This record gives sequence, structure tokens and C-alpha cells, in this order.
Amino acid sequence: MSTERSTIVRHAGTVLVGQLAVMAFGITDTVVAGRFADTALAALSVGSATYITVHISLMGMLQALLPVWAELHGANKNVAVGQSVRQALYLCLLTSVMGMAALAFPGPLLNWTRVPEVLQAEVREYLLIVAFGVPASLLFRMYSTLNQSLGKPKLVTWVQVGALAVKVPLSIVLVLGVPGLFPPLGLAGCAWATLAVNYLMLGLALWLLRTQDFYRPYRIWAVMEAPNWQVLMRFVRLGLPSGLAIGVEVTSFTMMSLFIARLGVVASASHQIVANMAAVLYMVPLALSIASSARLSYWLGAGQPQRARQVLRTGLGLVLMLSLGLATAMWLARDAIAALYTQSPEVAALASALLLWLALYHFADAIQVFCVFALRSYRITLLPLVSYTVLLWGMGLAGGYAVAYEVLDASALPWLVTQSPIAFWQTSSLALCVTAGLLLPVLWRASYQKQIRV
Repeated sequence: MSTERSTIVRHAGTVLVGQLAVMAFGITDTVVAGRFADTALAALSVGSATYITVHISLMGMLQALLPVWAELHGANKNVAVGQSVRQALYLCLLTSVMGMAALAFPGPLLNWTRVPEVLQAEVREYLLIVAFGVPASLLFRMYSTLNQSLGKPKLVTWVQVGALAVKVPLSIVLVLGVPGLFPPLGLAGCAWATLAVNYLMLGLALWLLRTQDFYRPYRIWAVMEAPNWQVLMRFVRLGLPSGLAIGVEVTSFTMMSLFIARLGVVASASHQIVANMAAVLYMVPLALSIASSARLSYWLGAGQPQRARQVLRTGLGLVLMLSLGLATAMWLARDAIAALYTQSPEVAALASALLLWLALYHFADAIQVFCVFALRSYRITLLPLVSYTVLLWGMGLAGGYAVAYEVLDASALPWLVTQSPIAFWQTSSLALCVTAGLLLPVLWRASYQKQIRV
């Protein structure tokens, strides 16, 4: 067990560093936009929520291929890995077109969620710019997923950390400008910096694929085959429910931003601060889930289900321990965290109150994301989709809306807060607790029943 623990921790730690670097992109934009204007921060809250909703859902379809490639790796089928990656390029092309179209024409979504007109112009401009970076970002996600499935995430992390060194000064200059040299672009500066960094990371990834000896056994650069519809349909059957499930999960989180925008700038800005913290904390269980899923699929591909169950026990133990520690630390430092993000006393006070509920939200979120990634290794993807739809959209998002805007009488539950973004965090936390309680026993049962064949 100690060997598996060290392998998972080493893999997860490397993934975490890279993902925190990517998360720092969003944190940088939030801090810089907040220094520029409260309206820019509120518009970023809506724009980033829309971008994440579309982008992460599509990335989920590609991320779902991790167990496929990890199983082939475990079965020592190196050439088949390269063939599978090339087939996945067709899936990446389709998702890129869908993502660009959704971001370039966000009008129906913004109108349906009643985003204030004062924010819509900035939001539309932001989304149009970042839309052109979707192909680069999704291709880099494929590269990242390949490396994670092979247990070699270090090259990805180097690229992500290097990109952060470019992103921070570029966002500052483009958003705030340089007196006498460069005018401030406001929120659009965040979008242009994101676009540039996405293509920088893709360029570095292609260079590494071409030059590093590590990739040669997989013959990534062999002649591109015609679409294999049987293989592509297997990808879709695995990736589509996974992508939709992630879409539901993400929208249950990001749609809060769009609904909360109707409560005013203070509510929207404070929610953006807490949403950033939630996303940062989420990176820890996500990294552990990715690492555990890669090891789990590797042993399933190698025909050793007992080693796979050992990975489950080890990975879950790490998730529980670290998520509890992080939730506690965040709760104790909530006032300092809120003050770091904003100079507005009203925004800081509300953000500090929201961070109280984030502790419960994070702990439950950590458990359920581990279950979802592990279930994917056993090809169980429909149950997470159904449970997310019913619980995260129903109890979490719709429940939060009903409480916040007093659609339902919540007087029987006096701890629920109306006319406040706090309501959304309360109901979403409870929904995640129920989700984790549902998925965990299913995972444990699957580990003793399912046999995967490559």
C-alpha cells in the first residue's frame, strides 16, 4: 500500500502544481479585474462562468479517455495508444467547433438568466475573444490527458507553470495598461491574455511530442488514419455521458454566478471571490482523483483487480484527509482571504460569510469527484449523470434559486438565507453531500464486480 500511496501522491502532486498554475490564471484575472473596477469583476464573474460551463463540459469528453489510454498502457499496447490518440483528434475537432459557436453567440443564455444590461456588452466581448482559444485549449487537454494516463504528468506541469509566468504580467499590462505607453483594456485584456497563453501552451506541447524520446514507442506522429467509426462510437459512449455529467456539475456551480448577478454588484463580486476559492480547493481532490484513476485503470488493464481495489482505498483515504484539512484551514482564514481579493468592505463581509458554507461544500465535493473518476474506470458513466442532474441541478441550483428569490416559503427552515447568494451555497452543499452518499457505495460494489478488458 505504501508503494501505491507514494505513486499516487507523486502523480497527484505533479498534476496539482500544474492545475494550480492554470487556476492562477483565473485568480490573476479576478484580482486584476477587481483592482480595475467592481463592474469589471462582476462582468468577469458572468463571463468566466459562461466560459467554464462550455469549456469544461467539452474538456470532460476528452478527459474521459484517460482510462482508455491507461488500460492500453497497463496492457503494454503502446502502438495502440498512438492509434487511439489520433482517432481522438476527430472528437477534438467536433468539440472545438461546438465550443467556439457557443461562446461566440451567448445571447440566449445571457438573456435567459437575465444578466443586467450594464454587464452584457463587456461579457459578450470577453467571450468572443476567448472563443478563438478553444481549439488550442482542447488540444492541450488531450496532451495533458495522454500524459496523465501514462503516469507522466511532469511535462504538462512544466508547460503550465511556464505559461503562468507569461499570463500574470500580460494580464496586468493589458487590463490596467501602462501610463503613457499602453491604454487599459479592462476586462477584454483578461481575454486577450488567456487567448495568447492557450496557443503558447499548445505550441510547447506539440514541440515536446515531436522532440522527446518518451513518446517514440507510441508512434504519435504516424500517418493519420481515416475515422474508425467503431472506435469513435466507443469514445462517444464513454465521453458523452462524462462530458454531460461534468457539464451539469459545472453549470450547477457556474450558473449560480448568472443568477446571483441579479442580486447586484456586491453579491456578484463576493460570489466570484468564493467561487475562485472553491475552484482552487477543488484542484486537490481533482488531482488525487486523476492520479488514482490512472493507476486504477492501469491495474485493470494489466488484469489485476485486487491492485485496483488497493488504489481505491489508498486514494479515497488521501482525499478524505486532505479535503478535511483544507476546508478547516480555509474556514479559519476566511476574513483574510476575503480582504485579499477586494478593497470593498461590503464585498469582503459577504464573501467571508459565504466562505463558511464553502467548508462543507468542499468536503462533499472532494468525495463525489473521486467517486466519479473511479467509476469512469469501471465504465459507469450514466449514474453520475443522472444523480448530478437530479441533485445538483434540482436540489442545489433550483433549490438555491427558490430560496434566494423566495419562490418557495422557507420559513420552516430558518437557517436558510433568502435574498442572498448564501442560499445557493447552502443548497448546493447539501446536494453534494447526498451525491457523495449515493456514489460511494456504488463504486465499492463495482470494484468487486466489474472486469475491464482492453
